[in-house]
Amino acid sequence: MMAGLVIRDAHFPGRAPIDAYGNGGFRFAQMSHRGSLMCVPSGIYGWEPQESGEITFDSLARVLDERNEIDVLLLGVGTVPFPLQAQVAAALRSGGVRFDTMTTGAAVRTFNVMVSEERRVAAALIAVS
Repeated sequence: MMAGLVIRDAHFPGRAPIDAYGNGGFRFAQMSHRGSLMCVPSGIYGWEPQESGEITFDSLARVLDERNEIDVLLLGVGTVPFPLQAQVAAALRSGGVRFDTMTTGAAVRTFNVMVSEERRVAAALIAVS
């Protein structure tokens, strides 16, 4: 018997620069993804938050899991710079994760430069229109 449509979590198992962003998604590695992204050493994953207020400790769990391979986390929080909730920022700091919040566009550009320099960078990027 044939199963119905199977939807899997979006995951690209590698590092790749972000080729384009906007229209609610991203292009990278000759693919496109609709929605937000998390780029960590183990790959590029679909990420749930759709706006900066939805970034929680739980939504950043993958970063904390891989923190020993990350020197800096870039948080692209949309079109307007917005600080992390204090408790989320404190949790990242206590976990030893250095981070910087900025617009998604700035985070994409910075991520691409750091990836090209083979630096240990991660990014959590909220999709923008």
